[in-house]
Amino acid sequence: MRFDPVEYINQPRWQRVSLGLDRMRLLLDELGRPEERLRFVHVAGTNGKGSTCAYLDSICRKAGLKCGLFTSPYIERFEERIRVDGTDIAPDDLLDCTVRVRDAAAKVERTCGEHPTEFELMCAVALVHFERQDCDICIMEVGLGGRLDATNVIQPDACAITRIGLDHTSILGDTIEEIAAEKAGIIKPHAPVISAPQDPRANAVIEKTCDELECKLVQVSTADIEESHISGRVRRFSYQGKRYETKLLGAYQPENAAVAIECAQTLAQTGWPITEDAISDSIQCAEWPGRFEVLGTEPLIIVDGAHNPQGSLVLKDTIDELLGEDARPIYVIGCLADKDVPQILAPHLSRAKRIFAYAPENPRALPSDELSRLIANMEPNAQATACEGPAQAIAQALGSASADDAVIAFGSLYSIGAIKKASASYSSSSGISRP
Repeated sequence: MRFDPVEYINQPRWQRVSLGLDRMRLLLDELGRPEERLRFVHVAGTNGKGSTCAYLDSICRKAGLKCGLFTSPYIERFEERIRVDGTDIAPDDLLDCTVRVRDAAAKVERTCGEHPTEFELMCAVALVHFERQDCDICIMEVGLGGRLDATNVIQPDACAITRIGLDHTSILGDTIEEIAAEKAGIIKPHAPVISAPQDPRANAVIEKTCDELECKLVQVSTADIEESHISGRVRRFSYQGKRYETKLLGAYQPENAAVAIECAQTLAQTGWPITEDAISDSIQCAEWPGRFEVLGTEPLIIVDGAHNPQGSLVLKDTIDELLGEDARPIYVIGCLADKDVPQILAPHLSRAKRIFAYAPENPRALPSDELSRLIANMEPNAQATACEGPAQAIAQALGSASADDAVIAFGSLYSIGAIKKASASYSSSSGISRP
């Protein structure tokens, strides 16, 4: 039987959260330390990591660099987590790299008594592939935290830290300071650091770490971001007096773009061949699915990756901007049980016309009946319906919607692919307009 790399990496016994770098270092030792022959930008943060990585990847490719991109989770295809020059890893390459990693992982297990986790395996496959492809630069998104994340075996040319908020508190700590310390754990001696605007408590941690490790710190200021508004299918904004536009519509996107712009300019100052024209053109070209993505019109269908309180608040701001503060959307919501679900729900319940609750396809999912009961307890007037899964939830939401309604799905990154697929299927069979 042909070895299936996806089935191997996704084995339930590897799918655990077990932070630490020992297994990853042993695994890379067995693989010949591919990371030592690559150069990196490392991206951590609570919200906006994926979009910032997408902007940076677009910039580097526009500058003529062969760019590797490692992100998680995947939205529609497993292979999209590992890309080179915008192309997903090919099945044959995934097979070859995973066989190498599998054999090395077996040796690690014999050495230390622990098999590498799913995320460690995936990260190792990415590094092997990037070395084989002879990438000039690799954009690496942190999986969880930073200090003990599997990606933190690299030595980056620059580090970027997007907005930090309370998330994964059972693992990373229950204060902003504790979580910021974990995120700042990616900072390496003398490597420049670009930070989004932060809570003063997070900012103090980042500044202290940069001082200790003698790192240049570039801090994006919200005062430098102006004239942000949606115009048609793009968001236009100015950063430090220069105009940009992005196809990513969320209210938070100018900030993510500014982090990428500052990171690219920092790379240019250290000798990378990145021009201002490449930066400007690339912000406009960058794509990242599932971030306030319009799936259809009449009714308007939007899917957003907001999955923590900070992301939920920004989603509300974007809805207010696009639809008005009096809008009453139909919501499709699924959450993981280990999230601060009440705070995720709070900005939206009083305005909801109807809510269709589902359980994401994840072992940590909050059952839909529990989510529905929580909604009823928080907002007695809310009309919440428990559904079997994301496909049923989006179908029932669209079935209840008129052409003038807005259907907004959010709460879990893990469900974006299923939401998009079910929405496309329903739209094609019912005649709903697609963008």
